[in-house]
Amino acid sequence: MSTLIDLIESISDDNDLTREQVHDLEEIKKTYRAQDLSREHYRELVDTLNRYSRAYYIEDNPLVPDDEYDRLYRELQDIEAATDFKDADAPTRRVGDGLLNTFAAVKHQVPLMSLDDIFHKEELEAFNQRMHLAAKIDDEEEAEYCCEPKLDGLAISLIYEQGILVRAVTRGDGTTGEDVTANAKTIKAIPLKLSLSADKSSDWAKAIPDYLDVRGEVFMTRDGFEQWNEEAKKHNWRVFANPRNAAAGSLRQQDPKVTATRPLTFNAYYIGAATPGAGDSLPDTQYGRLQWCKSLGLPINPLVCVKRGFTGMQEFYQYIGAQRNSLNYDIDGTVMKLNSIALQEELGFTAKAPRWAVAYKFPPQEEMTELLAVDFQVGRTGVITPVARLKPVCVGGANISNCTLHNADEIKRLGLKIGDTIIIRRAGDVIPQITGVVLEERTKKEAQGATLTEIVFPTTCPECGSKVEREGSDVAYRCTGGLVCPAQRRLAIEHYAERNALDIDGLGTAIVDELVGHKLVSTVADLYTLTEAQLATLTFEHEDDSGKLTRRTLGETIAKKLVANIAASKTRPFNRFIYALGIREVGTSTAKLLATHFKTIDDLMAATTEQLLAIPTIGPVAATTIVDFFAEEHNRAVIARLKELGVAPEPLEQVSEMNLAQKPLIGQTYVLTGSLERFTREQAKELLEQLGAKVSGSVSKKTSAVVAGAAAGSKLTKAQELGIKVLSEEDFVNLMAEHGQQL
Repeated sequence: MSTLIDLIESISDDNDLTREQVHDLEEIKKTYRAQDLSREHYRELVDTLNRYSRAYYIEDNPLVPDDEYDRLYRELQDIEAATDFKDADAPTRRVGDGLLNTFAAVKHQVPLMSLDDIFHKEELEAFNQRMHLAAKIDDEEEAEYCCEPKLDGLAISLIYEQGILVRAVTRGDGTTGEDVTANAKTIKAIPLKLSLSADKSSDWAKAIPDYLDVRGEVFMTRDGFEQWNEEAKKHNWRVFANPRNAAAGSLRQQDPKVTATRPLTFNAYYIGAATPGAGDSLPDTQYGRLQWCKSLGLPINPLVCVKRGFTGMQEFYQYIGAQRNSLNYDIDGTVMKLNSIALQEELGFTAKAPRWAVAYKFPPQEEMTELLAVDFQVGRTGVITPVARLKPVCVGGANISNCTLHNADEIKRLGLKIGDTIIIRRAGDVIPQITGVVLEERTKKEAQGATLTEIVFPTTCPECGSKVEREGSDVAYRCTGGLVCPAQRRLAIEHYAERNALDIDGLGTAIVDELVGHKLVSTVADLYTLTEAQLATLTFEHEDDSGKLTRRTLGETIAKKLVANIAASKTRPFNRFIYALGIREVGTSTAKLLATHFKTIDDLMAATTEQLLAIPTIGPVAATTIVDFFAEEHNRAVIARLKELGVAPEPLEQVSEMNLAQKPLIGQTYVLTGSLERFTREQAKELLEQLGAKVSGSVSKKTSAVVAGAAAGSKLTKAQELGIKVLSEEDFVNLMAEHGQQL
């Protein structure tokens, strides 16, 4: 969807305007951008959503409800729609998140995308109208949809060759997933070999396909979940919080024999790619293809059906909602897909989701309980987050005793007092959220002589005692202690070791906690003084393959490997070192900009606000934050110590007048659309930027060329309408080779 800013720019591009009209449009843009949409708040949202996403998809440990994630995600979308903020690591730029290190990475031949979520019937009606308009369906001829329950498990891609299961891959980041073939083969619902239906009257599969990539959901039934937890309690194994976590954790066990003991099952819901067998052909509808899968021995959900138009979809949603509690598996909504495969292919995909499908999610479940107290926790960037402690209550099948209150403004908005009766919901059926106060109950309590206490934000950090400040219009209060603060220290070290930072494999939360707790590490520089002997004797809590929690030492083998990984991080690229420092407002994209404009860390430390503002896309908030970070003496001391210990990041190509002139695509603007086979969107963008081109997200008269991959959509259409040059992936490869890019 075009933003207001994009619309204004397209008006400017496509029309001959008077000077006064141009001035008016610029004033509108300034006014729109001047709303309370701070760059810092945007960055905080990106970091928060990425943390939540990693916890949900990678660590099988969701931190917030789906509804809360969805709320923050939509807030992020709104900010991006109203500003120029579009960081490369924002969750709106991607499908999912990174990978665990314990499984081989496998690239999906066809991206395994997620779905766009909707929550209200008005949104469903809007989706139906978009389908009619985009697919040119007559309003009197209602569109046909394949409707399915939205299973709450783990998405997986099963690859069959000549009918034999050869690979099973998790969603991962949508482009690359984890190879869990050995574990998937232990799930009885997944056939190791496809077989034709014994029903000879079947009009579906008549031959085993030569190749099949079928997508579906691995999940655990409620009965199986309860039985497993009962058994786990007897043997002191890990007890899972819900069936979704149980399924995700079980599928990614290191020992397939352990996975085999878990009550997992599978339902297929989509064909990513297929080459039918001789004399056979793929059905031309979504429903037909699911029946085709069923004929091959792949299970599909028995509630899948075909409905027409908005009314049919809404009826299905209401029917499934009424059946929800009686089902033997968890669902969190319904999925609506255009039934016609031809229309699906015509509409294509956005960067993260198909245009022809939506997930229509159920409303959260609510209960009442009492607010007993509020604690204050400190995050990596010093943000003080209030956490509500509640009288335990069962909501949606889970016992809830605490939840986040986000910030002081949220407390004020809700009007909370300690002792209040509050309404709490498991938003998205996962983690709790306080939605309001029951004022009648407050009145009753006060009439009975009870005293309800105001919630007061601390003026000093609860971890280190440093002053707590709130900057300008920022919603967050922050501890000013920086690396002096123990809480920030732990999280700063974890951030330093992240994959996108210095990628220190094996340095996870448990080990960092032990290192800080034993005072072996107080800053990131101390990592480089650790010895194998110190690490080998570290003890921490460990979950074995059976789920049992024990205390164990790190051991010599892992200690030796970790010391080697820490040493290897000394020469990571300069941009990753900058990002690893954890400077507020500096994400991966900004770090790369800084690394190409400054040769060394000393140059960056000496940069003025004016020099930083001269760099495209770096605004006053980011510039001030960067200057302030390097002005702090303890930050400079840590960097000096890192240099003493041999940390020497590899420099990136420097930006100068000379090498700018040498870039062959300088001054040209490219747009990427559709799915490329040989490159991710980010890789193609990086190749173009290395040649001096600007990569834009929208097509206008100023666009030099559009690179169109498979399932290209409206951007390709607009380029053709404007007569803009369109490059195929082969053309793009040739262009890169022509200018010496190594592919």
